[in-house]
Amino acid sequence: MTGVGHGLKCLCGGERFRREFLFDAPPDGETRFHFEGEYLREMWRCGYCGHFLARMRMDISDLYERDYVDMTYGGEKGLEEAFTRIVSLPPERSDNVWRVARIISFAEARYRSSDPSGAALRLLDVGSGLGVFPHAMRQAGWNCMALDTDERLVAHARKAAGVLAVCGDFLTLPGLEGFDAITFNKVLEHVADPVAMLAAAGEKLAPGGFVYLEVPDGVSALADGPWREEFFVEHLHVFSCASVAIMAERAGFAPLAIERVNEPSGKYTLRAFLEPDRLGPAWWAV
Repeated sequence: MTGVGHGLKCLCGGERFRREFLFDAPPDGETRFHFEGEYLREMWRCGYCGHFLARMRMDISDLYERDYVDMTYGGEKGLEEAFTRIVSLPPERSDNVWRVARIISFAEARYRSSDPSGAALRLLDVGSGLGVFPHAMRQAGWNCMALDTDERLVAHARKAAGVLAVCGDFLTLPGLEGFDAITFNKVLEHVADPVAMLAAAGEKLAPGGFVYLEVPDGVSALADGPWREEFFVEHLHVFSCASVAIMAERAGFAPLAIERVNEPSGKYTLRAFLEPDRLGPAWWAV
């Protein structure tokens, strides 16, 4: 069903959507969170840029302050077991091994001649979760900070990943500045306003710094049907290449690369490198 309005407005400004999926029960594989009332949600796709927006009857606004960690990982022991399992994966089965190699390659090309002192690059990983990524970047010689809103994940990152970890809200926490790279790995799809989240990164980068992000690729997942994890309840947004570019430019960034990948885990992912846009916003950001 295609319609105009429905109370939805896309990142691109469009208001014409097609409802792709209706869920009246959690699909197989989705974490069974505790919601009050009836489980009912929809995924709507923008008719202009292909971005997906979720609309649901359940209130998930406090999900990450409530039972996300317990239901996803099963408490502290589960965090440790999941961390150990992921870091022990062979390279050909690890999404993270590929991610680390891609970012290091990009950074080496970007900074090869800019810092003759050889000082370690500073990285802030927003929504660091288990800390698998900053752990690997620290091992590669980077100076890493992990940021998450759950104190249990922060404590775990300090202990298991061995990195500086901070608990707080990226949008309001003071003292975050001067980073050579800021990363959002599977984060922006979880927040109501990903443009505002991404825009805040521009104020926290050092001169010449860049942003790396990964988000679920709804266009690729759509071909497989509604039961893909890209369309699970935690995801308020599911992206297209076009909507990643629009989000970036509305947030004050210029896309350097946007790429579509099917990760070793089977996830359909869009990855992007961004830099602050020195030319100003595009027409849709005005």
